[in-house]
Amino acid sequence: MAYVAHFAITALACYLAAQALTGAGRLGAAWTWHSPRVAIICWQAVGLALGLSAIGLPLSVGLAPYGESTGSALRSLGGDLLGGGPLPPGLGVTQLALVGVGFGVAAVLLGSTARSISSTLRAQRRHRDLLTLVARDDPAAPGALVLDHPSAAAYCLPGVRPQVVVSAGTLSLLDRPQLAAVLSHERAHADERHDLVLLPFTALCRALPWARWVRAAHETVGLLVEMRADDKARLQHADGPLAGALLRFATAGSRITPAGALGVADTHLDARVRRLLVAPRPNRLPGVAALVVATILVSLPISLFLR
Repeated sequence: MAYVAHFAITALACYLAAQALTGAGRLGAAWTWHSPRVAIICWQAVGLALGLSAIGLPLSVGLAPYGESTGSALRSLGGDLLGGGPLPPGLGVTQLALVGVGFGVAAVLLGSTARSISSTLRAQRRHRDLLTLVARDDPAAPGALVLDHPSAAAYCLPGVRPQVVVSAGTLSLLDRPQLAAVLSHERAHADERHDLVLLPFTALCRALPWARWVRAAHETVGLLVEMRADDKARLQHADGPLAGALLRFATAGSRITPAGALGVADTHLDARVRRLLVAPRPNRLPGVAALVVATILVSLPISLFLR
């Protein structure tokens, strides 16, 4: 039962790590705001470890009669079933049902991911078709398409051929340095494929809509993604223009971001403005410690499946 304990402890540790990363409901531990890229990597590792543990826990209970690691026991079970050989003592209907539960959890997680990918791609495809009809190039927004809409909008439509889109309302709302900072922010989303970063957490929300901590994790990762794009933009522009742009978006009232897109003004504008305007006090130690813990968490279930 040692393998069962490993999966159970890993799942509990992942839950506690997620609570720590969300700052007990405060949208993130303090260090994550100074190191959003490291925090995003930690979240991805914790999410993967939790998913593998959720699959591995019922599998390890059901395959305990083999006395082997989960991966080896699965291979042994497959060989016994295909070869018609006798099953080990203690492997009865209940244990086989638990193996089925493990595969069912895997099917739910993979299915929700597939559905999230499919719905996102459909939404992006519809919006790309719309952009070919109504969007235009404008020298005021180089490298972006402009929609003739009075509401404030600036977003990235990700994909193999990503597209940055701004509205005519945004062109009138922002001055030139602010617009340049916003465009850099959106290009950062496209360059680092932040849509793929958010995808597993969107799928988890679809699979576990009743779990508040899953929604909190999705919200926290969404904020970290925006902060990471802010950091990329501030490398090319001063903090002031981007902060000023976010403040203007906050007071603009109506804002639009279509499904499947990442918008500059989607998440917690006040927190992001404070972060840009207050001098950061970086401390690398919490981020390094979090990376070590996340690496251990994700390596444990992977090793049990591969052994």
